[in-house]
Amino acid sequence: MSKTTLIKASGIQRYYGNSLAVNNLNFELHVGDILGFLGPNGAGKSTTMQIISGTLAPDAGQIEINGYDLIEQSTLAKQQLGYLPEQPPLYKELTVDEYLSYCARLRNIDKPSLPAALDKAKQRCGLSAVGRQLISSLSKGYQQRVGIAQAIIHNPAVIILDEPTVGLDPIQIQEIRQLILELGQHHGIILSTHILPEVQAVCNRVQIIRQGELVFNSEMASIDKSRHSQQFDLAFKAPVDDALLNSIDSLTLDKLSETSYCIELPDNESEADAALQQLLTVCCQQNWRLQQLTPRSRSLEQIFIELTTHDNSSGNDTAALAEKETSE
Repeated sequence: MSKTTLIKASGIQRYYGNSLAVNNLNFELHVGDILGFLGPNGAGKSTTMQIISGTLAPDAGQIEINGYDLIEQSTLAKQQLGYLPEQPPLYKELTVDEYLSYCARLRNIDKPSLPAALDKAKQRCGLSAVGRQLISSLSKGYQQRVGIAQAIIHNPAVIILDEPTVGLDPIQIQEIRQLILELGQHHGIILSTHILPEVQAVCNRVQIIRQGELVFNSEMASIDKSRHSQQFDLAFKAPVDDALLNSIDSLTLDKLSETSYCIELPDNESEADAALQQLLTVCCQQNWRLQQLTPRSRSLEQIFIELTTHDNSSGNDTAALAEKETSE
């Protein structure tokens, strides 16, 4: 069953003078998505977030927010958005209730509906007990919760969170992550962060941007699956008989050096077990001194570093594979 599309962005471009900050960026967000939006400093993440939130106009491209064109139907489109910038826009001299009431009025929530909207936002963000406290008296973790509450006070379809856990302690980080997971059940969320474990903990999709261009787009499930691949690094203390090694049933062999190989086992579990058992048996019979037999895995961190620090074909291959996995 297809999911409702909340954001459809195509061909986004933005220049600063002669510098192209965002180049032909395309992506979609659906109900239930928690999208990790990643990139190194200067990659164009903040510019993209500002364009999608309607605070910065693109030089080219089209953006629809829950069916409304962000340029042609700006007011209606922005009503579908909730935005938490890296520095939450808090008035710390106000109480939580005063501040959220003010935000609700900015979002055109009428007076009769305001108490219910206020109570719901506080309940969802764990703020019910601190409504009468000054924001300045709250811990950083609770101030971050207030920032999220202002972003969802009008129950938007899309929530954009920019570095929501920066500066929090481990307990506060865990609490905010749990809140993001709960919000993700009913909204579409874009999470922009440098904290890769955070993306792995809460996101179901990942996109990586580099020099203003999208270089990676994949489901987290595909990345997790690749971490449990059937490829292994195999190494010996001394050179061995390649022909004998190649004779092992169902074993694909790629020689890397005089003593090291990359081997691939079949996807079928029983066949893989049999091939691995045969390999170990041959090693014992031939008295080969096995030095390494470890599974190959590619973490999100490895993918990020590869795509954002190296200008080579392997990064393009990774991006192409990710696009293929997503489309399938």
